[in-house]
Amino acid sequence: MDPLHGLPLLTDLPDLDGRRVLVRVDFNVPLHIGIDGRATVADDFRIEAALPTLRWLLDQGAEVVACSHLGRPANQRDPRWEMDPVRERLEALCPGIELGDNLRFDPGEKANDPAFVAALIDGFDAYINEAFGVAHRSHASIVGPPQFLPSAAGLRLAREVEVLGGILEQPDRPFVAVVGGAKVADKLKVLKELAPRVDTLVVGGGMAFTFLAAQGRSVGNSLLDADRLQECRDLLDSGVEILLPTDIRALEPGGTFGRGSGGSGPRGGVKIMECDLPDGWTGLDIGPASATAFADVVQRAGTVLWNGPLGAFEDRRFAEGTRVVAQAVADCEGFSVVGGGDSASALEEMGLFDEVSFVSTGGGASLSFIESGGDLPALQALRQAPNAPH
Repeated sequence: MDPLHGLPLLTDLPDLDGRRVLVRVDFNVPLHIGIDGRATVADDFRIEAALPTLRWLLDQGAEVVACSHLGRPANQRDPRWEMDPVRERLEALCPGIELGDNLRFDPGEKANDPAFVAALIDGFDAYINEAFGVAHRSHASIVGPPQFLPSAAGLRLAREVEVLGGILEQPDRPFVAVVGGAKVADKLKVLKELAPRVDTLVVGGGMAFTFLAAQGRSVGNSLLDADRLQECRDLLDSGVEILLPTDIRALEPGGTFGRGSGGSGPRGGVKIMECDLPDGWTGLDIGPASATAFADVVQRAGTVLWNGPLGAFEDRRFAEGTRVVAQAVADCEGFSVVGGGDSASALEEMGLFDEVSFVSTGGGASLSFIESGGDLPALQALRQAPNAPH
């Protein structure tokens, strides 16, 4: 099935010349605070991703107003999360676009308050959703406007749906999914959805230790979700090829870890060990043998999906596994998709961002898209818009 089926696109909109168009963007970008206390945009990837749609609208003669959230304000105005630095960067990249206040300054945004929706769309003739990063949220600016206005998916949102939907339905084989991150509870639904679709499932990061424990291995002081052990056993017994680490880069008892060179240990702290860790030792990265095995599978893939780092890569002592696998994703001759979030940050830090086929703008949204088998609240709302194709 076409992932875009029933989704209104820009070409499904009426004539926009002289019309006011509201564009929901995801400009929730990291900020850098200078020594003078002034905030600037530290990474404009999400802003750049929306530019083709914004420029297309300007070319149609539309008056364009963008709206976004930024940070985590407590449903009230917060000077730390004013849109000024984002507005300044947007003006430099695409003059002529108005950017409204932080949507989450108003409690009506997250509550999907009809009164807030009415105020938001007042005076507008059309609505565009170009915010894949929040497409899994049933917030006012996401699901409200398509009930009342001619609406469409922006170019980037449509591409996200096309790419992620395409690899779920018709991937080039072999299809390899690499799933990492800290908490197994956050990723089990994704793993269960991917398992019958992939040829190989590669599991790393902190979540791998619950799988190792499910095999009867001792994991020392590593992350462990005892409530998920049976679910991990069931997945391991499902017949899907699942690759787990065979060696671990571990931190000795009493050691600490952190960003940069970070952390310490009474005797230097780090040791390569087999997967049975002694009491007190904490696994924080896959070992070199595991990294090589994972990379070999990834490089031969026809399609590879990567979501989640393979270790605590923010501490350079535990970044090697993520670096090796990231390089393999970049070198893969097939189609490579990276699911945003920490994986995208790792690519950026390693200078590999432009070497992969597609980097999603939404970490949580890409996971939700996979978990649901290809649907999200934003997409449901757009498909019910008055101008949606039927």
